[in-house]
This record gives sequence, C-alpha cells and structure tokens, in this order.
Amino acid sequence: MTRVDFYFNAKGRLETALILVRKAVTQNKRALIFSSDAALLGRVDQLLWVSQPTSFLPHVRATDPLASVTPVLLASRADEAPHPLDEILFNLDPAPPPHFARFERMIEIVGRDDEADLVAARKRYKFYKDRGYELVTNDLLALSKEPKVARNG
Repeated sequence: MTRVDFYFNAKGRLETALILVRKAVTQNKRALIFSSDAALLGRVDQLLWVSQPTSFLPHVRATDPLASVTPVLLASRADEAPHPLDEILFNLDPAPPPHFARFERMIEIVGRDDEADLVAARKRYKFYKDRGYELVTNDLLALSKEPKVARNG
C-alpha cells in the first residue's frame, strides 16, 4: 500500500519539491512530478533546469521518448507515464492524483503561507486517512530550527 508523506510548513512548495526530488534521485529512486496545471508543471520544468547550476537533474516530460531512461518525469495526466514508474510520486495538485495507489510512496508538500493550499491539504490528508493509507507527517519548520545546546555553568 502506498505510503503518503506530508511535508508541511514549506516556505516554498516548488523549492521544497526540488530538494526532495534531488534527494530521491541521489538515492537512485525514480520520481514522477504530477500537476494537472500545465503552467505550474512548466515552472517546475524551468526550476529543474536552473535550480543548481553545478548539479544537473535529468528530467523530461512523461511523453518524451527518453522517459523510460530518465529518473525524473513530469506529467499533467496520470496516464502519461509510459512505463510502471511506481517508486515516488510528487503531487502538486490540490486533489489526490489519479492512480496514486500504484506508487510505493507519494509526497505531498504543503506551504505555510497559502490558506487555500492548507485547506486542500487537509482534505487530501482526510481522503488518504479514511482509506487506510500509511501517513507520515514532517514539519519542515520544526526540522529547520537549530537544536539548542545546553551550556554548562
């Protein structure tokens, strides 16, 4: 069954997605970034090209002929993936993506400054919980704080 990881309190949803996608690729995982919003997917495509000039992250649209040999795919429709990717799905849509259950893991990123995004994320969380999916929450705000070191004396 798909494990759903929620990363909330993200300063920027797309920037956080890129960090997590890069981490997945370094762990030899294949990722599909999904959004039905073509403009948003275009922005993700652009950010993947310019986010780190010294570290290229291979990616193509899911309909590209090189999709089967590329670690990161971009799709605006669930049926675009040409092969069973099945490792990690990054959902950038306000609703649960179609066919998400075929993936081992799905990443949901929730911004901290957008009320509409928070409302949509709560609905997605409830949707997955009501269907018995394993849910893992990660508070990015808490993770970014420096640990306090006790001083002696």
